[in-house]
Amino acid sequence: MSLKETRHMKLFDIGKQPIPGEAKGAVVVIGNFDGVHKGHQALLARAKHQAAALGRPLAVLTFEPHPRELFRPDEPPCRITPGALKAERLAASGAELLFVRAFDWDFASLGAQDFIDVILKQELAAAHVIVGFDFRFGQMRAGTPAMIEQAGLPLTVIEEIKLEQGQEISSSRIRQHLRRGEIDAANALLGWEWEIRGEIVKGDQRGRDLGYPTANMALGETLHPAYGVYAARARIEGESEWRPAAVNIGIRPMFTVPLAQVETFIFEFSREIYGQILHVRPVARLRSEAKFANLEDLIAQMEKDCMQARQILGKS
Repeated sequence: MSLKETRHMKLFDIGKQPIPGEAKGAVVVIGNFDGVHKGHQALLARAKHQAAALGRPLAVLTFEPHPRELFRPDEPPCRITPGALKAERLAASGAELLFVRAFDWDFASLGAQDFIDVILKQELAAAHVIVGFDFRFGQMRAGTPAMIEQAGLPLTVIEEIKLEQGQEISSSRIRQHLRRGEIDAANALLGWEWEIRGEIVKGDQRGRDLGYPTANMALGETLHPAYGVYAARARIEGESEWRPAAVNIGIRPMFTVPLAQVETFIFEFSREIYGQILHVRPVARLRSEAKFANLEDLIAQMEKDCMQARQILGKS
């Protein structure tokens, strides 16, 4: 899913459209912001305070797609927050403007000084720049925060944010937790409940035949969490209700689908919702995927999974 505007945040594609005068002169926070985790949120909070002090709007400058998709296209998906979800989380953290630069080979080869002169000064006319302590930019990541300051732009560098226990907050650590199915640990670093979303498509309807009809969607560019069955909550886009559900994420060893997918069995729900967008928030991993001797054993296990999911969701 691509980035999109929200009710509280305007979106601009740098290089594809001129930046209007009213969007220039903002306090600009720069970063990839995959996850928009607690560290990112602290950065944005500091920027929001600075913007208010200067009487300027708060803007985020980010890049799409994730650089890893350009440099290592054969690797599995790594996005904690694909475009639409990232935009929503940035807006929720106070961003009023979202500047997006396509991360392509032309941009990857842009020199650090050109990044400052062309993007920060000419296109955005940034009033103040805020970055994290480890921010690097330009070709070969040669640019440093000191170069921005030397170019005459007011700059604030935010030091590393850690949890009270001294635990590092990073997108890499969150990915590790999700790939191990450690949803609580990932959410503790995110500061919000991680979710997967996608368009509901018609599958082979085996679940319906087994008595457990599922809403199916592809993982797309979303990071693949540990495969298995999860207790989860699901919401149809446009509705407010989060419904209890059991979700299988993976390739279904009993039937072996070619690509990993998300299959959501929403409890006490029977509407046709093909073509709609479903939001799924895994709550706890119940078990790994498994291949059963026969369909009767599979159905018996699915019944146990649903009972366990209901118990977990009833307590959370």
